[in-house]
Amino acid sequence: MEIIITWIVDIIARLGYPGIIILMFLESSFFPFPSEIVIPPAGYLASQGSMNIWLVILTGIMGSLLGALFNYYLALWLGRPLLMKFGKYFFLTPERFAKVDDYFLKHGDISTFTGRLITVVRQYISFPAGLTRMNIIKFSFYTAIGAGIWVTILACIGFMVGNNIERVQQYSKQASLMLLVFIVILVLFYIIRFKRNTTNR
Repeated sequence: MEIIITWIVDIIARLGYPGIIILMFLESSFFPFPSEIVIPPAGYLASQGSMNIWLVILTGIMGSLLGALFNYYLALWLGRPLLMKFGKYFFLTPERFAKVDDYFLKHGDISTFTGRLITVVRQYISFPAGLTRMNIIKFSFYTAIGAGIWVTILACIGFMVGNNIERVQQYSKQASLMLLVFIVILVLFYIIRFKRNTTNR
């Protein structure tokens, strides 16, 4: 892991901000490339004066959004036609697919936002959004907000603890747990509000 981190720091130091965009694009698409080994080293370089912390965060968000859009359009162009054609063989009938469409039409905002804050889920939440043709402006907005929170946390961790992989992992796990608590509270609030709005109609 230390070798990988050193390699990442070297790439970012050589390529600069475009390197962050490229690596975060890979992280946000379906490639198994964790953001925890991309943004903290960039935050570390910012603490050394080699980079600007705000540009690190901005380019991290840009890379995340581009990767998410890649997955979105991949699911839209390839996934939907295939599922509509072969879904019946996997018990995904047109009726069930319509229910998924209806769910994302009603709850795509909260699903996209919270999904970007959960490890592993953040890489794949774009697929159902693309399959159900979620509004691209809303998708981009909530993806950018969710990714922005996570990228900012990782950049601050790297800025504060430096190039220490053990401490980066420790603080990243703590941040992930805190975000899970935040997500649970947010989802509960959303469910209560949604039910109230449904009852009042």
